[in-house]
Amino acid sequence: MTIDKNTESLHKIVVVGGGAGGLELATRLGNTLGKRGKAMVTLVDKYPTHLWKPLLHEVAAGSMDLDQHELDYIAQAHWHHFNFRLGALEGIDRKNQQIRVSPTFDDDGKVLIPIRNIHYDTLVIAIGSVSNDFGIPGVQEFAVSLDTQSEAAMFHRKLVNACIRTQVGVTNQGHLNVAIIGGGATGVELAAELHNTTRQLAAYGLDNVDPDRDVKLSIIEAAPRVLPALPEDISLEVQKQLRKLDVQLELGEKVTRVDSKGVHTESGRLVPAALVVWAAGIKAPDFLKDIDGLETNWANQLMVKPTLQTTRDDNIFALGDCAACVWNGHKDALGRDMLVPPRAQSAHQQASMLLKSFKLRVKGETKLPEYIYRDFGSLVNLGKYSTVGNLMGGLTGGALFIQGTFAGFMYRMLYKMHLYALHGLSKVILDTIARIITRRTSPHVKLH
Repeated sequence: MTIDKNTESLHKIVVVGGGAGGLELATRLGNTLGKRGKAMVTLVDKYPTHLWKPLLHEVAAGSMDLDQHELDYIAQAHWHHFNFRLGALEGIDRKNQQIRVSPTFDDDGKVLIPIRNIHYDTLVIAIGSVSNDFGIPGVQEFAVSLDTQSEAAMFHRKLVNACIRTQVGVTNQGHLNVAIIGGGATGVELAAELHNTTRQLAAYGLDNVDPDRDVKLSIIEAAPRVLPALPEDISLEVQKQLRKLDVQLELGEKVTRVDSKGVHTESGRLVPAALVVWAAGIKAPDFLKDIDGLETNWANQLMVKPTLQTTRDDNIFALGDCAACVWNGHKDALGRDMLVPPRAQSAHQQASMLLKSFKLRVKGETKLPEYIYRDFGSLVNLGKYSTVGNLMGGLTGGALFIQGTFAGFMYRMLYKMHLYALHGLSKVILDTIARIITRRTSPHVKLH
């Protein structure tokens, strides 16, 4: 790319990672500093498209068509006055203030974009998290994680193929047994979606598939209840709803091994499964560990100050799941500082604060605002069956347990708020109307 001489003197802000926080930040920076010629904003991501990560379980179940909901980074960059560069972060050169981006390849294995360096004045690491299998044997070989769009789409193809094999009678009983390792939000939401979509698939002509007979859903959780990080009233209500859906709950069971037969636990149990999903823990990607001397914790997260600047370099910031940010004043049972939880609302709040911070940095100011996490509650969506959660903080003045239609509306609004940050109000309204219309003429589950 030829560098425009008029932009050489601009403050260069590079955001690595186009997840919820990274893409919102790049978009809002582009709409302000980029559009006004105050800074050059660049987003780097190893994938060409974006999908809000909390929706990946719907893609896996088939209740959401990825092709209709993913966003092209190149188009977003064009519309919102920032640059997009395709490639994965390979290294950081803090001395020369540049990052190294790995090459990308075409379908034939030929180099499409060579390795290159991108200079920064301000760098933001927002690459999110990946599944942490804790080194348990067999997870890599026999389980699917839902970290990316491609993994979610792959699981859905496996599910559809299993249904087809059952339909034509070329498989043994148990081919539609699904074991979900991890009873967090992803695990319980996936179980509910799978209960619904397997019945939808059967309704679209797979009449030899009897979901009540052929589909067995299990959640395996090491803690004594699902959603162990959330309040107990939410957890117990979700467990009640899951049992109504005949989801088998294996609670207090620590996984020791996964193989072709299913999931083995520490108590000696075998949970038979042909399809296994790993949703039991997260960490930042391994390559972040002490990258170019930056301080990281046991989960590879970058240690940051309250300003979200990394502890060893004020020109490098981190946000979202890959940032280890102390949760203002919160302690665990052992008196240790708790970290801001890895949630979409955290990344959204951090992106909003960094927008203010970077406007100050561009002006040459060094005193930056400090991040204070505000917990507005948690919502767990069980598909068409129910939504359960609580609202708290500034919304209610306390904690309010909610369930049903209102909770479902609030859950949908979280995604709409993300879209609003990316596209603005008018486009969100038009997109919502269009989806309501097209949903009447398309299947309610992806059939391939």
